[in-house]
Amino acid sequence: MHRVMISVLFLLVTLTWGSTWLAMRIAAETIPPIFATGMRFIFAAPFLISIAWLRKTPLLFPSGQRLFQLVICIFYFAIPFSLMIYGETYVSSGLASIIFANMPVAVLIASILFLNEKTNVMQCVGLISAIVALSCILIEETKISTESHWQGVIALVSAVVIHAIIYTQSKKRSCTVSVITFNALPCFLAGLILSTIGWFFERPQFSSFSAQSILSVLYLGVFAGFFGILCYFALQQKATAFQASLVFLIFPLIAVSLESYIYGYAISTQSMFFIIPLVAGIFLTLFSGRVPANKRHRYTSLQTKNGVPRHTENP
Repeated sequence: MHRVMISVLFLLVTLTWGSTWLAMRIAAETIPPIFATGMRFIFAAPFLISIAWLRKTPLLFPSGQRLFQLVICIFYFAIPFSLMIYGETYVSSGLASIIFANMPVAVLIASILFLNEKTNVMQCVGLISAIVALSCILIEETKISTESHWQGVIALVSAVVIHAIIYTQSKKRSCTVSVITFNALPCFLAGLILSTIGWFFERPQFSSFSAQSILSVLYLGVFAGFFGILCYFALQQKATAFQASLVFLIFPLIAVSLESYIYGYAISTQSMFFIIPLVAGIFLTLFSGRVPANKRHRYTSLQTKNGVPRHTENP
């Protein structure tokens, strides 16, 4: 029964994270990206705050870490998630998910730089393999895309880098709060900030919003932003950290498949071949740094997504 529960949770998380990227693409078709991201958080926040109230979980970080809670609001929620949906206005949702799947690699690099974390040969091999493979995929996809393609790539890579840095800073500060505390208030504040900025600078026209885009924002907020977080948290409780991290190897395949099925678009054959060393590199990065089952983290400072990573999404 325990293995069945892990399998069900793993499936739910991979499907949620995999579909998140397509939902962001659909949302951005008629809704400005910043405003759409703000509304996504506004929709998710009431559910997270309600869970905090029901479980009597504090909304504020411990004294001495509340300024960092504001940093998380801006640099973990507001900026990176806006960059994600902005990036998808220039690149495919499948390619966006492949870029974000490199979160474990980015976290390893950030840990080496900011935490002086020790690495082993296998991690280094995985790191190099993932970086080279991702670079080849981006170069290959750019050959058949317009110049603006790089704007999307830079936005998505920046989101990954910012998330990884915030993760390492959370770890450095021993910021160990519950998943609800980490998400609820920063999510709500980020929603207010982005909605306000989007309203004044993007000037959204509600009459131009399509039903598909509105439903996608609701899906991102209520399902991916709330249900996805709880499922990943539950998965981390029942599985090892390594098993939970394998989500990063699966959700890009779901994202690519969904985009191919719905839009008839898929990344090039050459890029598909490069996915093999990319997945192998991410796997080595995760596998060589896995923790024993008896040292699972009950709480973590990196639980938000699609994403994501961390990790959560979610994208």
